[in-house]
Amino acid sequence: MLVGFIGLGVMGRPMALNLVRAGTPLVVWNRTPERCAPLREAGAEQAASAAEVFERAATVILMLADEAAVDAVLGRGTPDFATRVAGHTVVHMGTTSPEHSAALQDDIRGAGGAYAEVPVSGSRTPAERGRLVAMLAGDDHALASVRPLIAPMCGEAFDCGPVPNALLMKLSVNLFLITQVTGLTEAFHFADRHGLDRGRFLDVLAAGPMASAVSTMKAPKLLTRDFTVQAAATDVLKNNRLIAGAARRARLASPLLDVCHTLFDETVARGHGGEDMVAVLRALEARTDGARSGAPVDDGPR
Repeated sequence: MLVGFIGLGVMGRPMALNLVRAGTPLVVWNRTPERCAPLREAGAEQAASAAEVFERAATVILMLADEAAVDAVLGRGTPDFATRVAGHTVVHMGTTSPEHSAALQDDIRGAGGAYAEVPVSGSRTPAERGRLVAMLAGDDHALASVRPLIAPMCGEAFDCGPVPNALLMKLSVNLFLITQVTGLTEAFHFADRHGLDRGRFLDVLAAGPMASAVSTMKAPKLLTRDFTVQAAATDVLKNNRLIAGAARRARLASPLLDVCHTLFDETVARGHGGEDMVAVLRALEARTDGARSGAPVDDGPR
């Protein structure tokens, strides 16, 4: 039986390619049709619309940018919604607010469909290697069919309980990722502006207890100012907003996140949203240079 895959962005396209290469019969659709070309070449079928994907596949994976894109693809709030999701399993692998996901589950169930919340942790390179980490939430019967399906995309998968616990877990992981990469970038900037050998700084870091898979991946990008996307600054800012919203609703303090929120906001505002998250270096450099020129510096969260 065909499996549907909608959303072939930085993460979605390598994920879908791994499914096809593993022998999964796939029908795909993307708002920008040209992004389907590598999937066609690998053996997937290309649908003319999102509706066609649902017509041809009983299980449909969504790897979409935001809540508006998810709702639009599903026809949520229109008469098309029930037609698309009834009798289908919808696998939501993107990152939206926990509240959106919980409401989406209710709507899909009410229309006669099944829902699996399966966000993933990782960036473009783990996606290409099929080494993403999946977090699963939803009904047992839906997850039973989803687990073998996601295996070609994910090196690990963890059950997280009911919806929206998988997304809350993803946001928890991303809080650590955002603060960790921002800290690494600030440390690099500190060493650089003190005139230290930047390569030697990274060697010392790699040899000590602070080394990690994240620093191993991001440190060379900082050294060469390689801002090619693995995880885009715009997506990091979106995640930051989602985490901050969840923290506020739960009345939780998040001071480190709030500082990162401001820095990524500045990074995107300066036109670097399409670059990798280490482009937060540009915001740090702008603050430093602004302070040296005597310009006022805004150090508070937005």
